[in-house]
Amino acid sequence: QVQLVESGGGLVQAGGSLRLSCAASGRSFSSYAITWFRQAPGKEREFVASISWTGGSNVYADSVKGRFTISRDNAKNTVYLQMNSLKPEDTAVYYCAAKRGLARAAISNGDGMDYWGKGTLVTVSS
Repeated sequence: QVQLVESGGGLVQAGGSLRLSCAASGRSFSSYAITWFRQAPGKEREFVASISWTGGSNVYADSVKGRFTISRDNAKNTVYLQMNSLKPEDTAVYYCAAKRGLARAAISNGDGMDYWGKGTLVTVSS
């Protein structure tokens, strides 16, 4: 069992930066890939980035590639999402998630994820 808690959201101006954290409890955290999703008001959930259990590989959505960086510190049971050059269209609730048995980074629509955090709101003003 893994519990995930996101933090670090807030209000930022366009062009600014935020770093989100996904803190996990559970002894098996380091064996899971962790994926970030986001959902803007009135829109479907969207894949953002994923990182493998070792942190050695990652994958990004085209919309954030070159601006966002995903990383993890297994000693701290935490995954980070560094978001730079933020745009108003990045405004959303950001969630981290994990799937039992999935250790590699992968693009996903979120279906089948077993563990979800409650999300953290990111608002980017123009």
